[in-house]
Amino acid sequence: MNRDLRKYMRDTNARLIIGAILLLFIVGDGLIWAIYGFGAAVMGLLCILAAFVPIGLILLLLALSDWIVKRANPDD
Repeated sequence: MNRDLRKYMRDTNARLIIGAILLLFIVGDGLIWAIYGFGAAVMGLLCILAAFVPIGLILLLLALSDWIVKRANPDD
């Protein structure tokens, strides 16, 4: 039985990230909706989505720099 611990780590990290995002959207925005109403929930959703823009840009920049480095050093 061969265990690939790196794949297990990647899968676990992906599940944790997806779970945290779902928890943020469902529970966080759901509580806003339950307490303050639909209009505030929409505004909360827009604010959450706006907060993900810089995070997405940073991840895109890191992936691009990783791709550039891997193409520059093909022997690694």
